[in-house]
Amino acid sequence: MKAKITAIALFLVTAGAVAYYPALQGLGNRTPTDPGTILLPPVDPTANERPRVDVVFALDTTGSMSGLIQAAKEKIWSIASSMASAQPAPEIRMGLVAYRDRGDAYVTRRVDLSEDLDSVYAQLMDFRAQGGGDGPESVNQALRDAVHRMSWGQDPKAYKVIFLVGDAPPHTDYPNDVQYPEILAAARERGIVINTVQCGKAADTSREWQRIAALGKGNYFQVDQGGSAVAMDSPFDKRMAELSAKLDKTRLYYGSDEAKAVKREKLAATEKLHEGASVASQARRAAFNTSESGEANLFGDGELVEDIAAGRVDLDSLAPEALPEPMQAMSPAEQATAVAETAEKRQALRDEIRELAGKRDAFLAKKVEEVGGARESLDHKIYRAVREQSAPAGLHYEAEAPSY
Repeated sequence: MKAKITAIALFLVTAGAVAYYPALQGLGNRTPTDPGTILLPPVDPTANERPRVDVVFALDTTGSMSGLIQAAKEKIWSIASSMASAQPAPEIRMGLVAYRDRGDAYVTRRVDLSEDLDSVYAQLMDFRAQGGGDGPESVNQALRDAVHRMSWGQDPKAYKVIFLVGDAPPHTDYPNDVQYPEILAAARERGIVINTVQCGKAADTSREWQRIAALGKGNYFQVDQGGSAVAMDSPFDKRMAELSAKLDKTRLYYGSDEAKAVKREKLAATEKLHEGASVASQARRAAFNTSESGEANLFGDGELVEDIAAGRVDLDSLAPEALPEPMQAMSPAEQATAVAETAEKRQALRDEIRELAGKRDAFLAKKVEEVGGARESLDHKIYRAVREQSAPAGLHYEAEAPSY
């Protein structure tokens, strides 16, 4: 019992703050004639809401796009970290639309918008560049899916954006195919910005990509066929990847059998990326996961240690079968000790990752400067678009350069 009291004490300050907040609200609702009245401003229920970012990449996955697809697999975590560097830190969801053309293995494949970037990334790892080679692609269908078949948030203040990435123009000759001007009109009505990233220099693609960006109220970028992304390793990557794997193993999910089954899928996606992603990519993920925006990806919902710390659940209130399996046979005191020890270990891992991430950023910034900068890279072009376009959503980016 003493151990349990000690564990609960670790979260006393948080719990106290949560308990005290309703009291302040009550004081603010008193009338001026109440004895001892303390007048406070009305409570704004949206005051603590974080800005939201929904971003979908519509990516040509035909054979000529192999270099860009590989760059996307390497850079998605850097892009997420760049987006996470805003003040205030936003909630970030990402989604993917892979597209080819009629007659290929598929026309489009979708990965819906989600804060669980591990699961999004695990599916991105399966994309391969194949097919194509015959000119125009099913760009209209890709845009239609991106605008109409993704679970865009309903917050009118959110930054909602699509990056259309490819090297071939759209088919405009398919019967019964909705053309992109109509699709982009619907995107404008829903507040979705469309940016275009052209790979290569084909003149017919340039014309169409520029028109799509103009109609989509976005920016047009041109990069080389491989994506022009900054691809540099650092001496800190390996250690960050190792620490990230250890941090992942501290997650303790609870709840119903159905909820646990969903979390097993998330853990399987994490294991897949540890096995298949490059060390540099795992380091980038580690940096993102220890940012404020990255917590949603790292933990998601139903994670026992985080929910106890936030006051969302009381350990005493959980039935044994709802607990993580390793804790089900423990005594209440042992359960409390396990939670406290996990919280302490987790914090130490996060602190070390953050320290190394700072050193990694400084190292890479110096390397980029030594090669003359990277303002024409895919990294910079995406960051500049996000920095400019997200301002109306309440996001402010101080850094001149993105995360690498």
